[in-house]
Amino acid sequence: MTKLRYLFAFAALAIGASATPASADSIPGLRGHDHTGITVPDVKAATAFFTDVIGCKHAMSFGPFMDDKGTFMKDAVNVNPRAVIEEISMVRCGYGSNIELFQYKSPDQEKTEPKNSDYGGHHIALYVDDIDKAAEYLRGKGVKTMQGPIPVKEGPAAGQSILYFLTPWGLQMELISYPKGMAYEKDAKTLLWSTTEPTK
Repeated sequence: MTKLRYLFAFAALAIGASATPASADSIPGLRGHDHTGITVPDVKAATAFFTDVIGCKHAMSFGPFMDDKGTFMKDAVNVNPRAVIEEISMVRCGYGSNIELFQYKSPDQEKTEPKNSDYGGHHIALYVDDIDKAAEYLRGKGVKTMQGPIPVKEGPAAGQSILYFLTPWGLQMELISYPKGMAYEKDAKTLLWSTTEPTK
């Protein structure tokens, strides 16, 4: 359990002392999206896919974490009390936030990836400069891609192109590119993350 407490203490270090003052209706000290955590069937294979195919960089791995007799796992991360986090691996993919890969073992574990249409459905989107070249690269590596790249030509998202693809274990991911920006930016008070302009 001491190791698990270390995990959460480590996560807390992401909030620096120089965080901007909180505004009304905001988490105090909010700075940004640090990482997205994803549970995978084999953390070493997943790390290899993200580093060897996608081109991310492996930053660190740690674990295992468990509580053999108490309820700390349920109390801390809302999983079965006997769940075990066998290993965690952190990867960084260019700019933006990081990806945290978990390998869990739990008595009540579901082993089916949710669809985007399911509650809890999710995907990770990666920005690329040239989506056609990126799509060709993925297909050359044997990665399953969906229809596209699909250019968006109308509405506030006009200017972006997207392509969904699947990891070998079924995680849904997306390539996205908008080198000339998107239509919503013209009158936006808040900009989404961009490779060319700071956010407002």
